[in-house]
Amino acid sequence: MPSRQEIDQEIAALGSPFDIVRRKYAKQLQEHTGRNVFIYAMKPPHGAIWNDDVQGFMAAQHQLSGADLDLIIHSTGGSSEAAEQIVSYLRQKYDHIRVIVPLYAMSAATMIACAADEIVMGRQSALGPVDPQFLTPSGPMPAHAIVDEFERALDQIRNDPKTAAFWVPKLSVLQHGYFSVAKTVIERAESLCREWLNSYMKLAPEKATDIAQWLASKEHGSHGKPIAVADAEARGLKISRLEHDQVLQDMVLSVFHCTMLTLERTPCAKFVENHLGKGFFQMQLPGIPQIQAQPPTK
Repeated sequence: MPSRQEIDQEIAALGSPFDIVRRKYAKQLQEHTGRNVFIYAMKPPHGAIWNDDVQGFMAAQHQLSGADLDLIIHSTGGSSEAAEQIVSYLRQKYDHIRVIVPLYAMSAATMIACAADEIVMGRQSALGPVDPQFLTPSGPMPAHAIVDEFERALDQIRNDPKTAAFWVPKLSVLQHGYFSVAKTVIERAESLCREWLNSYMKLAPEKATDIAQWLASKEHGSHGKPIAVADAEARGLKISRLEHDQVLQDMVLSVFHCTMLTLERTPCAKFVENHLGKGFFQMQLPGIPQIQAQPPTK
């Protein structure tokens, strides 16, 4: 007979009801497609794409085989440097990657989508601009806004030195080097998207450049502006419509609904998990952000 401690460990290994149901549908999706499945999901403001997330992908990848991956992603974004690290890791592991966007993959998540062979989206799905954001004393600010304001200030001061009395106090609230760094990160985001669209989505260099410039531009008017599937297609991104495969759509949305219920009804703020239940979870405990591994379901 097992001891109380052994029974407790057995229950913990099974996971919560949310885990059990979510993993059931993720496994059904993998059996249907024959491709590895990763879920990468988070809820703001506690969950964002961050450098430590690559450890979650490493945990999810452990002992998996196969050259094809379906990455279901749900994120408002995060660090572009983290996106670059995640893309580098996954593209070394997989020959073909589909990024599946059930609802939204914004900012840094859009950058990850640009590194896919194809993006799967539904009518409700959205990507977003990749123009970087800065955390300033006044709150988050688009890098384009910083560059535009500095350039406007320099232009006005050149034409009328007296305007320096207005601009110097206004710009002094920003740390030294913001202007230079803002220009660099905009160029970097655009460069990465262009490179990935050309290398992995196999778009012609001219098309990859056009899309990357569009995604990184300020023409969207808002960093949070959703880019709908029709707009993404019209611009030239390689999109597969989720509605064109009803069975796949039903399976993907089942996984997604389970994922959202996990984020909404448990302390989980972010997780990376494969179809076998292996991965990393970030639990949002009162005042204590915590990363913990989740054992696989047998």
